[in-house]
Amino acid sequence: MSKLSISQIGAPVLRQTAQDVEFPLSAAIQQLVIDLIYTAELANGVGIAAPQVAASLNLFILASRPSPRYPQAPTMEPTAIINPKIIDRSSENIGGWEGCLSVPDQRAVVYRARWVDVEYCNMQGELQHKRFSDFVARIFQHEYDHLRGVLFIDHVRPNDLVSEEKYQQICFDPLPSQEHSVS
Repeated sequence: MSKLSISQIGAPVLRQTAQDVEFPLSAAIQQLVIDLIYTAELANGVGIAAPQVAASLNLFILASRPSPRYPQAPTMEPTAIINPKIIDRSSENIGGWEGCLSVPDQRAVVYRARWVDVEYCNMQGELQHKRFSDFVARIFQHEYDHLRGVLFIDHVRPNDLVSEEKYQQICFDPLPSQEHSVS
């Protein structure tokens, strides 16, 4: 296991469209998955995408668990998501606080689909079909955006960003009660 360096906002790789993983069972991809899981854990992340560690590949990790950054996150086993596709999504969007390991000290409420139906390849090379909902769906959509060169800050106005310190002060306050539909 190696801790990987996390690319920060301004790094060109964060704005590129990632390439499909051709050989998910290769030793290099298997090691990258292990290193991504370790890196996310050390950084208190609930997910991390390969482009965030300067690897422009369609690969990310879902790793929801409570942490200082997301104290109310549900617990799940870290899951490798290789060559993902969103097949369907709810028309209902819900707001939730997001931050990013590549955009330090910034948080904002981002509106995303409540659930997503997805397919992806797992670490064993098997095609998976799943529905993720609520917080895990939010993580999926956030990391999926990374594969397309999109950051969470692209979904909000600059004035809507708050510092990590301010977020920690208000993280238990209710979210705005706006709900939006996908058009």
